[in-house]
Amino acid sequence: MRLQLALNVNDLNEAISYYSKLFGTEPHKIRDGYANFAIESPPLKLVLFENPDAQERLNHLGVEVFESEQVAVAKSRLSDGGILDAIQPETTCCHATQDKVWSRDPQGMRWEWYRITDDAPQRTEDSSTCCTGKNIRA
Repeated sequence: MRLQLALNVNDLNEAISYYSKLFGTEPHKIRDGYANFAIESPPLKLVLFENPDAQERLNHLGVEVFESEQVAVAKSRLSDGGILDAIQPETTCCHATQDKVWSRDPQGMRWEWYRITDDAPQRTEDSSTCCTGKNIRA
């Protein structure tokens, strides 16, 4: 398991250069308007969305898990706690197919628990809108 930090950045290339130096590693994946780093130490999935018009620099937070039952456990816990916001099984988003569940904290910050099932899907999508909440269903 590792925490995910998804940021809106003004200039993707500039951000990639900075975070590569900051964490001493190259991005795991780069696509048009999108990059992610799978950092081992500290265990972090850093996601960058090129979105210069964003009101906030923080896009959303998440927890990446590596076993399907971990998503099911999170779904059950969020549902039992009355804080389950959305369920997205087998959703292609951020250039990967994922099973995920979403919650919003009291101030509206979005949190996702997810597992990647295909890191290189054939289908492509507009990565600038896949995690914005526009395609999330409850």
